[in-house]
Amino acid sequence: MPEFYDRLETRDQQARAGEQFTMLAGTLVRAIGAPGWAKQLAGIDPRAVTSRAALAGLPLLRKSDLVALQRENPPFGGFNVTPPGRMKRLLMSPGPIYEPEGGDGDIYGTARALFAAGFRAGDIVHNSFSYHLAPGAFVWESGLRALGCAVVPGGVGNTEMQVEAIAHFKPVAYGGTPDFLKVLLDTAQSAGKDVSSLKRALVSGAALPASLRAELAARGVETLQCYATAEVGVIAYETPARDGMVINEHLIVEIVRPGTGDPVPEGEVGEVVVTSFNADYPMIRLATGDLSAVLPGTSPCGRTNMRIKGWMGRADQTTKIKGMFVHPGQVAEIARRHPALGRVRLTVTRVGEQDAMTLAAECAAPAGGLAEAVAATLQTVTKLRGEVRLVAPGSLPNDGKVIADERGA
Repeated sequence: MPEFYDRLETRDQQARAGEQFTMLAGTLVRAIGAPGWAKQLAGIDPRAVTSRAALAGLPLLRKSDLVALQRENPPFGGFNVTPPGRMKRLLMSPGPIYEPEGGDGDIYGTARALFAAGFRAGDIVHNSFSYHLAPGAFVWESGLRALGCAVVPGGVGNTEMQVEAIAHFKPVAYGGTPDFLKVLLDTAQSAGKDVSSLKRALVSGAALPASLRAELAARGVETLQCYATAEVGVIAYETPARDGMVINEHLIVEIVRPGTGDPVPEGEVGEVVVTSFNADYPMIRLATGDLSAVLPGTSPCGRTNMRIKGWMGRADQTTKIKGMFVHPGQVAEIARRHPALGRVRLTVTRVGEQDAMTLAAECAAPAGGLAEAVAATLQTVTKLRGEVRLVAPGSLPNDGKVIADERGA
């Protein structure tokens, strides 16, 4: 049985970067033919974006902004290159955010993740992602069909019927959320139905704690997980090494400081930003709102692409203080105006029945008057008074938080 889906997984980093940035130049040229991207990327020379440093100079498109952008310019905010009527499917996610599915084949990069989880041509697979408006089921099905698998379209709900289908068709694998896989196994056990054909699963859309993974394995289902979004598909996936998640080959991932577009050093927690090469609906520096961190080195499985820790929480930490919204970008701006500062964190508490905020900032060698200067910048940027506390480098947690609301209920 081959170890890898294709040669792309074992490229050296220089070859991968060269091929991907060549693809990106073509993607940018196509993208600016759409009005949304023409506005977003105004003044950008696609031929000049030849490295990660150049990519980091492009503006972010925040996923959280898509709701308003699509409302202003329906159906897709002007970011679709292919007209809606020529797409394969028109889909809808919570928000609501609308996504088009264009073209055939493995456009979401799911087959690679499925292959790493042990799925092979000829497998029968039970797909329990929703087929109703949402893209989840189609993200999985496109990869399964590209891999050569037969699909049982289970969808969500109708648990007893799904158990009947599993007992009858005897699928060897499952796609869906980990929670619903447990529900199916529990329901089958209660009903006396044989679903022991299920041997492996690729799950997403919900947390997979170690205890649940162990329980599923004890019941005969080896389970791996992946991290995906509706706009670009599978961003990263586990391999049998279970040592972080390997970045997919059909996109470029950056980890940036929350509230900014600035890449963080390897190992530091930040916001996941994704660039895809989708010909119909490209995404250029989509800020997902999710937190993760890059792992050092390459996976023991032999795949050479960058790895991340997986989903580590949400990056949007906007907080209302004394009736004023304070955003992560404002906190980042304070640090940017004082280059001597390292990691910063704004903590919000209650003192004397009033909101109070303290900015802790790492600084190796604070100059005289630095704390007072930072406090003045804090007030200028946020329009609120707060205390400043300078701390030693490494004192603040590496968890991606730049605003910590400790006011409780």
